[in-house]
Amino acid sequence: MKNSTLILLLLCCTIHLQAQQVARFTVKAGGYSCANLPVSTAFDNLVDGEQMQLVEIKGKERIQTPFQVEPGRIWILLRGNTQPGETRVFELEEKPHQSKLIPNTIWSVVDSTGVLTLTDLDKVRLQYHASVMKAPPGVDSIYQRSGFIHPLYAPNGQILTNIQPKDHYHHYGIWNPWTHTSFKGKEVDFWNLQKKEGRVEFVSFVSKTMGNVWGGFKALQRHVAGEEPAIDELLDVKVYSSGKDTSRYIWDYTSTLNCAVTDGITLLQYRYGGGFGLRATADWKAGNTTLITDAGTTRNNTDSTRARWVKITGNTAKGLSGMLILCAPDNFDAPQPLRIWDDKAQHGELMLNYSPTKMKQWRLEYGREYRQRYRIVVFNNDLSVAESEAAWQAFAHPPQVTCVLLHEKQ
Repeated sequence: MKNSTLILLLLCCTIHLQAQQVARFTVKAGGYSCANLPVSTAFDNLVDGEQMQLVEIKGKERIQTPFQVEPGRIWILLRGNTQPGETRVFELEEKPHQSKLIPNTIWSVVDSTGVLTLTDLDKVRLQYHASVMKAPPGVDSIYQRSGFIHPLYAPNGQILTNIQPKDHYHHYGIWNPWTHTSFKGKEVDFWNLQKKEGRVEFVSFVSKTMGNVWGGFKALQRHVAGEEPAIDELLDVKVYSSGKDTSRYIWDYTSTLNCAVTDGITLLQYRYGGGFGLRATADWKAGNTTLITDAGTTRNNTDSTRARWVKITGNTAKGLSGMLILCAPDNFDAPQPLRIWDDKAQHGELMLNYSPTKMKQWRLEYGREYRQRYRIVVFNNDLSVAESEAAWQAFAHPPQVTCVLLHEKQ
C-alpha cells in the first residue's frame, strides 16, 4: 500500500514537471496600486486555452490564475491588490491531467426578447437592449428605442440606472446619441426623439464573448437621420471578473464611430450629447447623493468643467453604492467636458453626460474610425479620492506586460 502511494505521488510530480511551459509574462505595475485589474498583451502563438493553464509564480508557489485567449491577444486577471512598482510573473503551460478547471465566470446570454444579460457567476451586472423598448402607455411611440444599457447593477444588487422618466421619456439608462449635428446640409438631433429628426437603432450583434477574465459583446448600432443611415457605431462592452471581491467590479464601454455615407458628418458644438450618457436611478436625489471629480468639483459646480474621472455615490434601499466613470486620455478633446444637472434640477435627480463636443465641434470623415473609451468602476459603500485616482491611472497607464516565448505551439 505504501509503495502504491509512493508511485502515485511520483507519477503526479512527473506529470507536473513534464507540463511544458509555453510563455512567460512579466507584469510591471506603474506608480499606483490597483485591485483585480485586467491586463492584456499581444500574443500570436496558437494555443488552445482549454489545454492550457496560467500560473503565477510566487517564490516556490505556482498559483493557477484566470486568463483568456482571443485571436492575437491574451488577457490576464491580476487578482488581489498589485502594489505600485510591483512585478508579477506568470507562465502559460500545458495543463496537467489532474488540474481542475477554473470555471468561466462572465456569461453572456440573450433571451427571447432580445435582451442581453452579462453575469459574473451568480451576479447580474448589466443588461443591453437589442429589442425596441416601447414607449410608456399613452406616450407618443416616437419615444421607443433600442441600443441602450439598463439596468446597471451595483454589487449589492441595487439598480443604478433609470429609463423613460416622466420628465424626459427619451432618457435611456446608459446611452450616447449626438444632439446637434450637421448632416447633408441639415441639422439633425439624434438625442431628442420628440423632434423626429434622428434616432439610434440596434442593428445586430457582431459577437458575444464568455470567459474567465471578461465577458461582453460587440453590437452594431446605427444613427439614422430621418430614414437615412448617418453613422455606424460599433459598441464594445466588456465586464471583467471581480474575483473574490464582492464590493466592486469593472466594465469598459467603447464606442467606435464610422460615417455611413461619403458626405461625412459634423458633430456641432453643443452643451450635451454623445460620449457617455447616464440617467441615474430615481432613488438618487440631492439629499442623499454626492458627486466629485478629479479636479475637486462637486455636483453644483461641475457642469461645463473638464474631468478625467467623476464619482457618484448615493444611498439606496440596499445601502450606499455608486460608480466611478473614467474618461480615456486619448478620447476626443480629453479630458472631456461634463454636462451635469445641479441638485436643484428635476427634483434633485441626476443626469450626467461626458460631452465630447461641449467645447468644440468634431468633424467625422468617411473612411475613418473614431473611438471613445470609458471605464466604469461600480462599487458598494464608497471609494476614496486616492482610490479613484489610482483607478484612472491604471486605466490610462496600465501595467506593462512583457512576453517571452519558452516553447512555441503550432
